[in-house]
Amino acid sequence: MTRQRLRIRGLFQKYFLVLFLAVVIPLATNGVSEAWFGYRDQRATLDQLLGVEARSAGARIQGFLDDITNQLGWLVQLPWAEEPDERRRIDALRLLRQVPAIVNLTLLDGAGRERLYVSRIGLNRTETRTDRSADEAVTGARANRLWYGEVRYYRDSEPYMTIAMAGNRPSVGIVVAEVNLKLIWDVISSIKIGETGHAFVLDRPGRLVAHPDISLVLRGADEATLAPFRELREAIGRAGADVATGWDAEGIAVAAAAAPVAGPDWTVVVEQPLSEAFGPIYAALWRTVGLLLAGAAFAGLLAYVLASRMTKPIHLLEDGTERIGAGQFDHRIHIETGDELQRLAESFNAMAAELAVSQERQERIAKLKRFLAPQVAELVDRTGDDDVLEGRRTEVVTIFGDLRGFTAFSARATPEEVMSVLSEYYDALGGIITKYAATLTSFSGDGLMLLINAPVPVAEPALRAVDLAVEMQLCVQKLIVGWQRRGYRIGFGMGLAMGPATVGRIGYESRFDYTAIGSVVNLAARLCASAADREILADATVAEAVEGQRVLNPMGMRRLKGYDEEFLVYHVAYAERPDAA
Repeated sequence: MTRQRLRIRGLFQKYFLVLFLAVVIPLATNGVSEAWFGYRDQRATLDQLLGVEARSAGARIQGFLDDITNQLGWLVQLPWAEEPDERRRIDALRLLRQVPAIVNLTLLDGAGRERLYVSRIGLNRTETRTDRSADEAVTGARANRLWYGEVRYYRDSEPYMTIAMAGNRPSVGIVVAEVNLKLIWDVISSIKIGETGHAFVLDRPGRLVAHPDISLVLRGADEATLAPFRELREAIGRAGADVATGWDAEGIAVAAAAAPVAGPDWTVVVEQPLSEAFGPIYAALWRTVGLLLAGAAFAGLLAYVLASRMTKPIHLLEDGTERIGAGQFDHRIHIETGDELQRLAESFNAMAAELAVSQERQERIAKLKRFLAPQVAELVDRTGDDDVLEGRRTEVVTIFGDLRGFTAFSARATPEEVMSVLSEYYDALGGIITKYAATLTSFSGDGLMLLINAPVPVAEPALRAVDLAVEMQLCVQKLIVGWQRRGYRIGFGMGLAMGPATVGRIGYESRFDYTAIGSVVNLAARLCASAADREILADATVAEAVEGQRVLNPMGMRRLKGYDEEFLVYHVAYAERPDAA
């Protein structure tokens, strides 16, 4: 007995250790590898994202400056004459209106003399003939045709820059523009990286040109403010092609990348806090730790249970589970151990029996729903036979609905527009039809036919039919308001008739429909065809059935298509919703 107990204990320990390690080691290995590869992939993604954002921001700022220089180019097209040129003054004033960033313009002739000065904040001057040929902007423009000055701060706050452009011939002169760079803030503030990442622009000496926080730019050349931005740019330079890490102005660790703005020799820097950039990695690491702890606990419990119960019942349960999972619901698991395994087997057997019944019922309802309304299919399933679908004579209310102008609309509209309208139409009416327990016998394109009181009997079918028609009309009219906004000219008319009809299923072996045959069906169809948009027309039988409960107004005798005699037609009154037009 002692030897057997020791052997059992040794087997338990062996299986426990093997099963425990079999779960924990792969889980730990997978967690570590996922963390490493996740970090590597996230770093690569971050490098790519920040690089693309930096280049994109640089291109947008370069585009901003190019727009200004392109406009300036129009002012240096024609040579100067000795007489004052009023047209140039008009062109310069027009340029100030078109480019809000330009504060003032100075036009010089080929000799470097000032011929025109226009400004937003100062007095305009004309023909002063002041020699400006020695100005830095003039010499720079003559040497390179396009010259960008250093960024300077007006009253040590707002950044300004001088741009000078020379014409393609010396005789056309030079234009010098003072540009307020505060407007670049609109470009920079629109750049977002993640939730809190942003971009900023530094000039060559490392002064802020633009930043989402305009107050930092307005501090001008304050060294304490600029130091973190310069250090971050230097860190990016040392990192080369890779994304650099550093600290922003608030002391938050960030990942950053940069791109040049070639013309003025600026640098666009995009940054994102490391806590956000590597947030998915940190979350994955915590999930890995949690999974390791949960996996270790689960592995220990699983190893204990499996090691203590690895006997024949396990194989029986495994085999039985596979068969039931494969759909063999008639299979039964026979275990008589008097413990949890036996109860588990009994539960499996009970579940298999219930699944067999449920599957049979679902298959039956699915077959019925292929050609019957949902409530009819449920009725057949509850009664256990489909005798209710056999042909019989009964009194029904037949309802027809049809979209007005749909044929013309479908001829003009694209297939996608037509299908979109029909989808909205049937989606809206489907819930109403089910709500009133009506049977949808057929729908063709934009028209549909409903039955009330067959095959499901209902109380006061005429009253139910009138309420159903009103709710359908209101629902479709609401859709029509939206369709009209899209330019679709569509209406909706309905017809109701009550009387005896032969109802039942009709079709062939693999396809049946439930329908009604009789003059009441034809009458309802003709009333629907005669109804205009928003109208619900009913026959006298319906009107008499709902008298005193709903308002139906007589419209007089009317001859309907297909009939020799005239019929007394009623109009169903309802509170129409106003058009949104």
